[in-house]
Amino acid sequence: MAAAADSECKRSLNRRPSSSSFRLRCSSLNSLRLRRVFDIFDKNRDGLITVQEIHQALTRLGLETDVSDLDSTIRSFIKSGNIGLTYDGFVALHESLDQRLFGLEMEEEVAEEDESESDLTEAFKVFDEDGDGYISAEELQAVLGKLGLPEGREIDRVEKMIYCVDQNHDGRVDFFEFKHMMQSVVVRTS
Repeated sequence: MAAAADSECKRSLNRRPSSSSFRLRCSSLNSLRLRRVFDIFDKNRDGLITVQEIHQALTRLGLETDVSDLDSTIRSFIKSGNIGLTYDGFVALHESLDQRLFGLEMEEEVAEEDESESDLTEAFKVFDEDGDGYISAEELQAVLGKLGLPEGREIDRVEKMIYCVDQNHDGRVDFFEFKHMMQSVVVRTS
């Protein structure tokens, strides 16, 4: 397993950081993330995300929401005649929430290191379910499973993911390994 995982690691970790800090609101990364999140939420693959699909996904992630509040927030972004958000509506909703919550334009990059570190810490906490400061293969598998991703059903694949990021070879991912992995993500724009 180690040799196969090692070759997969080299492909995914040979990328250079695009900047000194990981910027969650970087437009090119955000676009890819939003598409991925949209596809995850769109359980029936009909190209629309209903309020119920968003509610179910948030609930699986442990984020309790009131369906009627969610509906009132999302309703104005759903095109007339549709039963849910299109991808463009989802992007518009995200931009609106981003501006409302952070007072930032989507294209504006956040330069403060503290905010970047805070975003990474919050992301890490989603995976570190038991709060011990490490992401185990079981924790990663649980989160991927909650998101409905196929990797969540295959512990071998999850262990390879951990192996690719685990620099000190303790079988777990600590915050610094997680941060290094996130900083290594490079997105090419055309």
